Amino acid sequence: MTRRRGADADLAVGPEDSAPHAPDLPRRVVALLVLVVLAACGPAGPPPPNATDAPASAAPWFEEVAERSGIRWTHRSGHEQRHLLPEIMGGGAALFDMDGDGDLDLYLVQSGSVTSPSPKQPGNRLFRNRGDGTFDDVTEGSGTEVAGYGMGAAAGDYDNDGDVDLFVTNLGADVLLRNDGVGHFTDVTQAAGISESGWSTSAAFLDYDADGDLDLFVLHYINWSPASELSCFSLTGLPDYCSPKNYDAPLADTLFRNSGHGTFTDVSAEAGLHAAFGNGLGLVAADLNRDGRPDVFVANDGMPNQLWMNMGRGRFRDEAMTAGVAVDQDGLAKAGMGVHAIDLDGDGDLDLLVVNLDGESDSFFRNQGSYFTDDTVAVGLRTASRRFTRFGAGLVDFNNDGLLDLFEATGRVGLQAERFSSDPYAEPSLLFRGVPAGRFEEAIPRGGTLGPLIATSRAAAFGDLDQDGGVDIVVVNREASPFVLRNVVKNRGHWIGFRVVDAHGRDAYGATIDLIAGERRITREVGAAYSYLASNDPRVHVGLGPETSVREVRVRWPDGRVDRFGEFAADRYVTLRRAGK
Repeated sequence: MTRRRGADADLAVGPEDSAPHAPDLPRRVVALLVLVVLAACGPAGPPPPNATDAPASAAPWFEEVAERSGIRWTHRSGHEQRHLLPEIMGGGAALFDMDGDGDLDLYLVQSGSVTSPSPKQPGNRLFRNRGDGTFDDVTEGSGTEVAGYGMGAAAGDYDNDGDVDLFVTNLGADVLLRNDGVGHFTDVTQAAGISESGWSTSAAFLDYDADGDLDLFVLHYINWSPASELSCFSLTGLPDYCSPKNYDAPLADTLFRNSGHGTFTDVSAEAGLHAAFGNGLGLVAADLNRDGRPDVFVANDGMPNQLWMNMGRGRFRDEAMTAGVAVDQDGLAKAGMGVHAIDLDGDGDLDLLVVNLDGESDSFFRNQGSYFTDDTVAVGLRTASRRFTRFGAGLVDFNNDGLLDLFEATGRVGLQAERFSSDPYAEPSLLFRGVPAGRFEEAIPRGGTLGPLIATSRAAAFGDLDQDGGVDIVVVNREASPFVLRNVVKNRGHWIGFRVVDAHGRDAYGATIDLIAGERRITREVGAAYSYLASNDPRVHVGLGPETSVREVRVRWPDGRVDRFGEFAADRYVTLRRAGK
């Protein structure tokens, strides 16, 4: 079926438009009917401006350096003949400091084969940063090449020993890997009481009960198995991947409470998470109403989003509909994938970005304190974003001018007539430059690279790989090598980065930084879980433009305590450490 959303809507073709094949209709008849419908619909409106038609002098924002940096790895979906839905959804990435040396290491999550897993197939890989943005593959003997059809990863120090641990989501049993701090990880899934199975996607560590240790929130997509797979076709009559709507099998998400003794308890039912089901893909844990407690926003694929507000005493309540973030301004549930929460307008509270399927624009929800408004049009993203299918996404100040930019990793989930490469699902990445008044415009050249990077991209992880103050990106590509996008913006502005750690020495997820730079008051929250299937640099990066220092730096810790720190000069990383308990 086609979807038209207003006069300027694009024609969307893919899993959201797929339907199980009707066995009593010959495929030629189906194809003929499709052509008739397409002709009746007429053109879908003019496409957005093509930023690939950039002048030759347009300076790049990024340089793709995966091979030079030592990242040699290829994602495998396992696709052979049947179109099995998990094949089009992975894989993931985590940027984290595994050895405490101050730079970001990289973990890449492999998928493999849905139906014929083999210990001989290439698995997840761990790369140690040499300190300059180049890497060594240290997978062998590290304990990180775990089995399973991989999806994504979350990073966090769950046992408060100062070493960042990993949680890997899979189609099947998930895996918790405890880090010993010297490059070795131990599978402690069973010992820790993690009993996840089924199809997990994104996950986040958070301290929802403010007891000083990290709990774990895990998203689930659909109740799926190879035996239940359907046969679906694209509008052109070719076999293709189905929409999650075809299965009608949404799931509840899972919340694990950390006991503080290295074990977890599934408290999903007591927390109220069974009150709403969904096809969860992207999530972010953040204090969205400034009450000092972390909330959880979940982007659902083809279903209303969920906003799990933390009510205290271990309870959550879904307030997405009343808060205005369940559906878009037209009352439509979109195919939500990547998510980010950040204060775009400088008013002290966190706004929400959700990226969606082709034919559906991004959704920018502006936080008004007690509710959100859909301001996608106002920020300039409604038309510009809708031509492509967006997965990983992040709002980051790449040029350090004091305005947040937006990068989106794209890649289709269904076949279309238009092709960008030999991979029929591949699309070019997108980059939007932040401009004054809180708006975005597509950057030139498209995607920020001299030649467009075209792939079926999924996870996008953000962090400063070479410690130069410019945020870089790692993008995982289906059936291809990843992109490592080194930030090469010329004449970047000043910047400052804060690593915020608690008394145990772990990143204080959920802590809030408020600072003043010149006339700007800036609010950022410490966290690693955003985008899609990704864990990101937990350091708070702030572009300062012409400002050479920041003042009145204040940290509000997850338990409500507030500490004030002195003035800091720009262009360096600073560790803000909580004293005492």
